[in-house]
Amino acid sequence: MFEYTLRRLVGTIPVILGILLIAFVVLYLVPGDPAATLAGPRASPEDIARIAKEMGLDRSLPERFANYLSRMVHGDLGRSVVDDRPVLTSICEKVPYTLKLAVMAMVFSILIGLTAGIVSAIHRGSLLDRATTLLAVTGISVPVFLSGLILLYLLAGKLKWFPTSAFGAEHSLWPLILPAFTLGIRSGAFLARIVRSSLIEVLNQDYIRTARAKGLSPARILLRHALTNALIPIVTVVALDFSSFLNGSVIVETIFEVPGLGRFAMDAILKRDYPVIQGVVLFSALIFVFVNLLIDLVYAWINPRIREEMMGGTA
Repeated sequence: MFEYTLRRLVGTIPVILGILLIAFVVLYLVPGDPAATLAGPRASPEDIARIAKEMGLDRSLPERFANYLSRMVHGDLGRSVVDDRPVLTSICEKVPYTLKLAVMAMVFSILIGLTAGIVSAIHRGSLLDRATTLLAVTGISVPVFLSGLILLYLLAGKLKWFPTSAFGAEHSLWPLILPAFTLGIRSGAFLARIVRSSLIEVLNQDYIRTARAKGLSPARILLRHALTNALIPIVTVVALDFSSFLNGSVIVETIFEVPGLGRFAMDAILKRDYPVIQGVVLFSALIFVFVNLLIDLVYAWINPRIREEMMGGTA
């Protein structure tokens, strides 16, 4: 397992270098001049040229990229052109909000997905299965912004059960329940479909019939044999959804005024804050890479045959 983990870690190095290159190129894809944005609308050409020199924009692209890599190695993501704060400091301030939101949303997603998926698989073909399937398809189909606005209007506006914004989320988890539930509905609906199809496939296997013939209880068959062997696709969906939550759910954070990473990125795009955009792109991409690495390691831990096949393929 150690050798497999080491190989996977080494394999992420080219990916990380590619991410650094993409994050660097982002600066030149966003319309506008960073130096002119920082200088302001009334700045003279001399002021813009001076700021461009301070930002290193007068150098060649290879020199800029080399300087960029050097700063990344030392954890320097630059400074915001809007408030002149270190980008890394701002990201670290926003991540706790997004992390809380992501964890809570994942809890709702797993509760909804596992419950609905297991019930649907056990009662396959019944009215309960059809009703669960209909609810899951509806949850997948409804856009997040629409479900968020509906929940905000009903549960926060009309019934007053929840606050209308995430103000005070640094002291309490209560303001994050509604936005987390909004995120968890769609993810949980998709997870329910995956759990159902995976369980149905496993429940039709010969070893499940053998377990039933031995007189094992349905609960033990489900939890000990069926669900354990259906974990790989479930783990994939859960991990990828969690990484997307961590990368900042822009729509939900905007609707519920969550001061997290997604809203921070949207504000940076609207203000053309190039260093912040670069930093958020890099941070989000690295999260996705390491979550995928974690998925591979979990696969190998759940099913050693996968590890052996991958080791044989890379030998």
